[in-house]
Amino acid sequence: MMAGVHDLWLFVVTVFVLNATPGVDMMITASRTLRHGVRGGLATALGVNAGCVVHTLAAAFGLAALLSASAAAFALVKWVGAAYLLWLAIEMLRGAMRGGDGAALSVPGDTATSAWVLFRQGLLTNVLNPKIALFFLALLPQFIDAQAPDKTAAFLSLGAVMVLQSALFLIGFVVLVSHLRRLQPRPAARRAVQGAGGLVLLFLSARLALTPRP
Repeated sequence: MMAGVHDLWLFVVTVFVLNATPGVDMMITASRTLRHGVRGGLATALGVNAGCVVHTLAAAFGLAALLSASAAAFALVKWVGAAYLLWLAIEMLRGAMRGGDGAALSVPGDTATSAWVLFRQGLLTNVLNPKIALFFLALLPQFIDAQAPDKTAAFLSLGAVMVLQSALFLIGFVVLVSHLRRLQPRPAARRAVQGAGGLVLLFLSARLALTPRP
């Protein structure tokens, strides 16, 4: 049992359920795995988990509280995040309309789509979502003892558990999705999947933009 933490088993179960719930992180990881294989999926998943590290540090040191207290700060992060998701959605939809091999997502200014580019996309998708920051701030304190000698250390410990779980889950998810990629679907099917992914990201962008400050 970690110092200052209670009901760790319940925290682990809660995090697993949340990881298994479809969302932006899962969508971006799936799309990059289908386009670039295991390598691309893992690079994206690593970026997503790096974003979780950022949110953990923000919650532990009080930065996430700013988003909860300041309407301006929340709105800024929200609109930047929504704009980024919109950009990704447009790129996916453009790829789907091109057809053929062009149905895959291309990254402007990068023809090879390096692991760094995919990592950065996963990182920004996660970090530029104020709901995740507020989620960390709302969930973690529930599992920290009121009399914990070092609440910052307890925050960081729970965050580490959450990041580790997320990493393991996304690695397994990437492996699973990579098997679908080996089926080599017809061009029309690839375009349909690409277009559907773009529409999902478009929906998530709109939902984020319309999210009221708690």
